Amino acid sequence: MQHKILILFAHPLFEKSAANKVLTNYIPGSPDITFHDLYEAYPEFNIDVEREKALLEQHDLVIWHHPIYWYSCPPLLKQWIDLVLEFGWAYGPGGTAIAGKKLMQVVTTGGGRAAYQHEGFHQRTLLDFLAPMIQTARLCKMDYLPPFVVHGTHRVSEAEMHHFGKAYEALLRALLQPGFDFEALRKHDYANDWLDKLNPQQHG
Repeated sequence: MQHKILILFAHPLFEKSAANKVLTNYIPGSPDITFHDLYEAYPEFNIDVEREKALLEQHDLVIWHHPIYWYSCPPLLKQWIDLVLEFGWAYGPGGTAIAGKKLMQVVTTGGGRAAYQHEGFHQRTLLDFLAPMIQTARLCKMDYLPPFVVHGTHRVSEAEMHHFGKAYEALLRALLQPGFDFEALRKHDYANDWLDKLNPQQHG
């Protein structure tokens, strides 16, 4: 069965983010990919919970695409999580509406990958900071997949950013395929590393 992907994009300053403009431009035009810009849909933060639940039910792979803000996600995505993933629907007794669906994050950071190490500037790995998101997925009985990450966005050249964009496109096209090997992806900390191993010359 063809996978259906829902990209929940949350960037409060999208017009100023050169990196995310490039990434979103590489999202394939496919009837099986829904791109949902939360800040465009809900500029006043008035989230339509039933609409969001319906979107989740219509897709089997959910991507939270956002920049890292203060070691977390932007506030509208946090509000989305607080309101949409309701007790008795997403978790808790009878809360099985999104159980078994897959969740991935696509994130951008100002700091380089070396800064997100225990011996680095931030003294934690990026996965350490993503722990609340990972646990949210587990609580909802979702299958959390390794994130696709663009580190050091303030120093990445335009050519390098397009390189990341092509990698993002390749990842999405691969995830759409019915026979995608999720076990191979789970063996890596980042989806980027899986892409590098798959085709080191193209994605390395």
